[in-house]
Amino acid sequence: MSNIPPTGPTDLAALAAGIERTNELLTRVLAEVATTPSTHAAFVDAGYVYAATGRLVAGTEDRRAFDLDAEGIIEAFIDKARTIFPDSRLLRVYWYDGARRRIHTQEQQRIAELPDVKVRLGNLNANNQQKGVDSLIRSDLESLARHRAISDAVLIGGDEDLVSAVEAAQGYGARVHLWGIEAAGGRNQAEPLLWEVDSQRTFDLEFCKPYVTRRPGAEFADPMAGEGPAPTRDEVRFVGARVAAQWLAERGREWVAELLPGHPYLPGTVDQELLTTAEAMLQHSLRNHADLRRVLRDGFWEHVQGQY
Repeated sequence: MSNIPPTGPTDLAALAAGIERTNELLTRVLAEVATTPSTHAAFVDAGYVYAATGRLVAGTEDRRAFDLDAEGIIEAFIDKARTIFPDSRLLRVYWYDGARRRIHTQEQQRIAELPDVKVRLGNLNANNQQKGVDSLIRSDLESLARHRAISDAVLIGGDEDLVSAVEAAQGYGARVHLWGIEAAGGRNQAEPLLWEVDSQRTFDLEFCKPYVTRRPGAEFADPMAGEGPAPTRDEVRFVGARVAAQWLAERGREWVAELLPGHPYLPGTVDQELLTTAEAMLQHSLRNHADLRRVLRDGFWEHVQGQY
């Protein structure tokens, strides 16, 4: 004989009412989710933008030789995001740059005053190289993704060190879109970074040209102007080793040692600097010689690894 008490009309009515309330709640939740706009943010490595646009438009990465209309290019990035994410709202643009003792320069102060822009500063070392920027990007990107503050992240940079930031954000469900600046005849973004992101977009000379102005009197060495036969593989390998030796002497073993965990890859900005320096030494462009660019990196790494 069953011990389950019979279910009366009152119990059935209460159960039906409970189910109806649950369905109403689910309907409201789904409606709220459907009407809640997605949110995106842009994470901009300013060092990469300056170097890449300077090289593309002015023929140099030296900030002293050209002016970048940061406000204009930031607005252009925002406008482009609006067209790509039409149903999404902008949280803000994060502008990552370096400064000595993390004290804003006048230019960085002007950028910080722009609406919807947050300036985040790493340090500049004695060689005017940014330190701590990649960790700031990872921290912000991961935190916003973890708290569901963004659904899409636009990352403008090229360093391989940003791969971990991309993976962290994707682990929390955010989509990461890598934007870059065109590099004539080559790349200025690390391949592992290109492999990890959800989409890629590159801005060409026509897009960048309105925002870069050469300073009067500045001299520009254009490695693309080199003519004559291409250098041999041995010549290029030797120059790669020569650059490594020069950087070891100028920047110290500690700086070069920081590159070792990334072997056989170099951060995008470092790889671009290696290429530019080598072209100046060779007086010949390597932009259309992918095989020689690989030999150049091989020569660089062979010398570095031989010192450790």
